[in-house]
Amino acid sequence: MMRHSVAIMTSLVLLVSADARAQGAPPGCKTPMHRQFDFWIGEWTVTDSARTKVMGRNSVTLEDSGCTIHEHWVAGGTVPNTGQSLNAYDALTRQWGQDWVGSGGDVLHLRGGLKDGAMVLEGDGPAPDGSTLKQRVSWTPK
Repeated sequence: MMRHSVAIMTSLVLLVSADARAQGAPPGCKTPMHRQFDFWIGEWTVTDSARTKVMGRNSVTLEDSGCTIHEHWVAGGTVPNTGQSLNAYDALTRQWGQDWVGSGGDVLHLRGGLKDGAMVLEGDGPAPDGSTLKQRVSWTPK
């Protein structure tokens, strides 16, 4: 019986997909709001604010018809740490969001948008002592 349910759902999905193709390709995320964070796309060496110490490397790509910015992080230094984030503009809330997961078990959900020419995302995250700490991350185009 479960096999029939899966087959019916698959057929239904194929019919919906065929109908969507007949109406044209999805528009993707092409509004100016969706493009606000495109300056981050690329290969980056990340340094401290004084630009004297390398903190890690970032590979940031545009995915899903321009709807998702995908970050791959690798920390520099002696402590190996990696992580990924998915970033997207939410037209309903009119905010950018970032969902981050790191190899140390850290998870962050940040929200925000452009402020004074910088992308600023904020949210609660774990502090070293296990308590909650306000996180604020800012990206400024060169």
